[in-house]
Amino acid sequence: MKTNSDKIVRMAELEIDPAQLEAYLALLTEEIEASVAKEPGVMMLHAVSVKDAPEKVRILEVYANRQAYEAHIQTPHFLKYKTLTAGMVRALNLVDVDPIAFAAK
Repeated sequence: MKTNSDKIVRMAELEIDPAQLEAYLALLTEEIEASVAKEPGVMMLHAVSVKDAPEKVRILEVYANRQAYEAHIQTPHFLKYKTLTAGMVRALNLVDVDPIAFAAK
């Protein structure tokens, strides 16, 4: 079953240099807060780390549509994040996913 077919939903799997993890998390938090606050097409950005492996970060990204995603990756706050974290990210895998159910309280 596919719903909201225009939405772009992705799981970003990152591995961060442990020596730079604190700085990375600060930049990630700043970027997520700016994206959600300033971009109507950014529906959700949730970041978590793997338990007992904090350098393994996962981000669930939901954009209203392809145009919203394309606009997002051109914003000053996203470009700042990408530039400043380039040397911190050891691995990045972007997995396009299909939403099954989203719920929040």
